[in-house]
Amino acid sequence: MALEMNSDAFSDSLVILGAAGLVIPAFARFRVSPVIGFILVGLLVGPAGLGTMVDRFPWLYYITITEPASIRPFAELGIILLLFSIGLELSFRRLWTMRSLVFGLGAAELFVSGAIIGTALHFMGQGWSGAIGLGFALALSSTALVLPMVGTTSPVGRSAFSMLLFEDLALVPIIFMLGALAPHASAEGWDGLWRTLLLGGLTIGAMLVLGRYLLPPLFAQAARTKSPELFLAASLLVVILASIATTAVGLSPIVGALLAGLLIAETEYHTEVEVITAPFKGLALGVFLITVGMSLDLRLIIANWPSLLAAVFGVVTVKALVTGIALRLSGARKGVAAETGLLMASPSETTLIVLAAASAAQLIRPETAAFWQIVTAIGLTITPLLARLGRDAARRVDMQGDVEMPPTVTGETGTTAVIIGFGRVGRLVAEMLSTHGRNYIAVDSNIDTVAAARREGYPVMFGDVSRPILVDKLQLGRASALILTMDEPVLSVRLVKKVRGWCPDLTIVVRARDSLHAAELYRAGATDAVPETLESSLQLSEAVLVDLGIAMGPVIASIHEKRSELRKKIMELGQLDREPPLKRRRLRDALKAR
Repeated sequence: MALEMNSDAFSDSLVILGAAGLVIPAFARFRVSPVIGFILVGLLVGPAGLGTMVDRFPWLYYITITEPASIRPFAELGIILLLFSIGLELSFRRLWTMRSLVFGLGAAELFVSGAIIGTALHFMGQGWSGAIGLGFALALSSTALVLPMVGTTSPVGRSAFSMLLFEDLALVPIIFMLGALAPHASAEGWDGLWRTLLLGGLTIGAMLVLGRYLLPPLFAQAARTKSPELFLAASLLVVILASIATTAVGLSPIVGALLAGLLIAETEYHTEVEVITAPFKGLALGVFLITVGMSLDLRLIIANWPSLLAAVFGVVTVKALVTGIALRLSGARKGVAAETGLLMASPSETTLIVLAAASAAQLIRPETAAFWQIVTAIGLTITPLLARLGRDAARRVDMQGDVEMPPTVTGETGTTAVIIGFGRVGRLVAEMLSTHGRNYIAVDSNIDTVAAARREGYPVMFGDVSRPILVDKLQLGRASALILTMDEPVLSVRLVKKVRGWCPDLTIVVRARDSLHAAELYRAGATDAVPETLESSLQLSEAVLVDLGIAMGPVIASIHEKRSELRKKIMELGQLDREPPLKRRRLRDALKAR
């Protein structure tokens, strides 16, 4: 049967696939979030964009979306698959450890933000019932956009996820509450809420029990066939059935999707499921963002831009402040609170659902709902920008806050080592020093590296050691050792020469690029120069010998012998006929000195 070229399905599919194939690579090339790209595509090809010109230019029909309602099911599928993928990254044990964050921090953020926004709207002329509905709607934050940006493992990601999870759980009770507040509602509204909660609890319990026993054999059978298609079908079947089950008892389908992900995460097949469903999640999420863009009407925005700008600014400000203060009161670092606050500041895709429910319950007028729908769409559009502002704010706060490190070696002389360069090598050296109870202070010239390390509790300061004034302030004469780990051969040689002239007895250990560089460092006055190529070769040799069945003791002895032999050759290469400074005083001896 021939494909109908004039069908809405054909033209809409063409637009969606074209956006996925062109927008993501184009925006990635310019380091712009594809979130903005999809929303701009929706704005451009939607009924308020090029869709208004289809009558004059019929060929635009094939690159526009004329029926936004036809792609909304795909957008909802994108949200479901997103929550499913989040569930795959979690475990029941981890959720249990987060219970205080979810029901403490998450509840505080939602109810306080909703109360402040609702109260403000009431004093601006909105009735109390409508103000409550708008307050809760605008207090919700976007799971679909926030979590892909920060994940669920970082401090910011854990905080955001706990609040977003509570919002997702609270979505259905909020909708039922709005129905109960409707002008013509009866006690049936509250009865329906309690009935839904009861049936929902029983359904979730049954899914937990059945999933634990049915999923492993289901995926084992799919895996035995070695058919990726069958494995994908089994994964989608689990997601869809879980979403249908929670929807049937009145809960949100995203609750079922999250639960399906959690159940599969407890099996040994979760990695394969995550990989095989990732492309569908990305495409469906792009469809959702296109629908957000289609809800924007530039003419309406231009006509009402002062009030829209004030509304967006007010909502973002309230939510950022409430979230940041709540996190600080819960013990989060200032940088984490600042970044999470701005990240969670915009409204959510679920805001549109609550607005529709409030409008259907006659709590707000249709034109009011349309106004706040535009505010929500604008808020979703600027979410990547808020995330960037949040990262910058966190970096500034961390640099100026309570983790500020003095640019000197503190404590008694000879008790603190100085690490210059806090990349992968410097971080590992710092961790080993901490393991053995040795004090240290690190210096790095990359502000992002410093801010990230400080958020994790490392004593790192920002500074450029190529500037003599910084080296002076480090007071290396009081240090137990100087460890140079940066991958800058010329600077490391120059720095070793300079420091050796000031501190003839200081232990200086330097990362060398190769044997020639190590010889040059020895001539400059390094106590030890460790070529990275040499050490990686020795470690590889050790692993091979052990795997071949040779006893660990003789292997380690031969490795040490080979290291000494190679080091002697490096000394000869550097034309050093004497021992290097400190008469071979090693780093461990310097650290033990006190």
